[in-house]
Amino acid sequence: MIVCTICARGGSKGVKNKNLRLINGKPLIHYSVKQALDSKLFDCVAVSSDSEEILSAAKTAGAHFTIKRPDELATDTSAKLPVIQHAMKTIEEKYGKPVEYLMDLDCTSPLRNISDIKDSFKSYKSNSEASNLITGAPARRSPYFNLVEENSAGFVTLAKKSTTPIVRRQDAPKCFDMNASIYIWRRQDLLEGKSVLGERTIIFEMPEERSLDIDSEFDFKIVELLMGERGDL
Repeated sequence: MIVCTICARGGSKGVKNKNLRLINGKPLIHYSVKQALDSKLFDCVAVSSDSEEILSAAKTAGAHFTIKRPDELATDTSAKLPVIQHAMKTIEEKYGKPVEYLMDLDCTSPLRNISDIKDSFKSYKSNSEASNLITGAPARRSPYFNLVEENSAGFVTLAKKSTTPIVRRQDAPKCFDMNASIYIWRRQDLLEGKSVLGERTIIFEMPEERSLDIDSEFDFKIVELLMGERGDL
């Protein structure tokens, strides 16, 4: 089976109830469910949440299966990976057959399009050496050139030092901002994974205009504006 999970916890500190906030009259979670379904890539589109409201909205959007997340996986400090691992095991119990590939779409990054879903999967499937795939956009700041960190004395230095001086940003090694949009694993790599970033993780590049992750009211307003311009329904 090729499955898609969408993990959406109830509540939010940065944007209150963001997964249920309306954009163009539809709750935010609607868009990730619809993208997964419209890609026609998945045997199952499943939503995991601790919120009955979110699960109900997911069913309305057309999700094939909803998973009530255990309380211990729904805290402010819960890591992403155990939630996805739990979802995969629950899907396998429901359908009685193993998952071959799992793609997770983050509900708070709805600007992706269908080609991002299909092309990232094609990229990962063709790379047998990769443990998993994440998505990202070219970084707006470079740790080798104009991204600084503060040291214990209160002074700032470049976050990452280069062996040779870099005087132009274009000469710095290519860096990416993780956009929290798409994650892909094969079954065994997901079960054995300890983090979404491993030694054999590859990245699929997405443009900046499809890479905004909602983490604040400001982010939400920008996403709402962009989705309105695109006519997302």
